[in-house]
Amino acid sequence: MVRTAVLTISDRSSRGERADLSGPTLIKEIHKLGWDLVKTGLVPDELDAIQAVLVDWCAGQQIDLILTTGGTGFSARDITPEATLGIVDRLAPGLAEAMRAASLKITPHAMLSRAAAGIRGRTLIVNFPGSPKAAVENLQVIAPIIPHAVELLQESSEAEQGHKFPK
Repeated sequence: MVRTAVLTISDRSSRGERADLSGPTLIKEIHKLGWDLVKTGLVPDELDAIQAVLVDWCAGQQIDLILTTGGTGFSARDITPEATLGIVDRLAPGLAEAMRAASLKITPHAMLSRAAAGIRGRTLIVNFPGSPKAAVENLQVIAPIIPHAVELLQESSEAEQGHKFPK
């Protein structure tokens, strides 16, 4: 079971000017995958607010995976990658690279994604676009490897089985 949290990052949604569509869309996808939804949240595009939630959610080791949605583009207020990179211990660049590569097959706008991924303690944090469609497409790219990533982060003895070559 992957214990998951979803954090929507949006000025307009946090002020009630626009409904959060990407967070609920990711939550539906998490349920389809059979993962456990532990927490949800909504914050404005403010570095301190984003980092405070990420640090808090990672602190108790109750969450294996945090998915952020929003704030990954070129707008001056899009600072989710910087907030994430400012609190992680280690990077997980292959996840963002895979998402961009897959997204490029759908739209050239994927080149504008600045999404990042990293690890804080034993929690994996992955940034997704604010578009519900793009967020789900990106989750579908990395979903197959997430359970194994969680096993590795939790130092599960079963994680080694995923690295053995058949004879």
